[in-house]
Amino acid sequence: MLNENIKALRKTKGLTQDELAIRLNVVRQTISKWEKGLSVPDAEMLQKIAEVFEVNVSQLLGSPINQNENVDIIAEQLSRINEQLVVKNNRSRKIWKTIGIILAIIIVGQLLLVALGFTAYKSYEVNTDTYEEYVEEFVDD
Repeated sequence: MLNENIKALRKTKGLTQDELAIRLNVVRQTISKWEKGLSVPDAEMLQKIAEVFEVNVSQLLGSPINQNENVDIIAEQLSRINEQLVVKNNRSRKIWKTIGIILAIIIVGQLLLVALGFTAYKSYEVNTDTYEEYVEEFVDD
């Protein structure tokens, strides 16, 4: 029962035997022996294990821990995270769409300014030609 609980809690927390061993300052083989029921931790170590798994020692020694309950909790948390990601992605898409529209407006505006500038320049060229002809006629008289 203890061996099953240690294994179930370790997996629930997403820890490997190596990671648990590091947290408890023991070697991985010790964790393996506990999980196989070949040895049991002493009282001090039981307290450390309970602290790592955030449970009471009595729960650690008690009836087998049902992993399905934890799976439901994890599924609910993943569902919430997924919903938050959808909202974030939608927000991000709106921002990029807005930025694209603003850039398009700026580019079109710049093109219009260039076209108007070119038209004004051509108009100025025509006016200066006319002015030069006017001046030549005036000087000739």
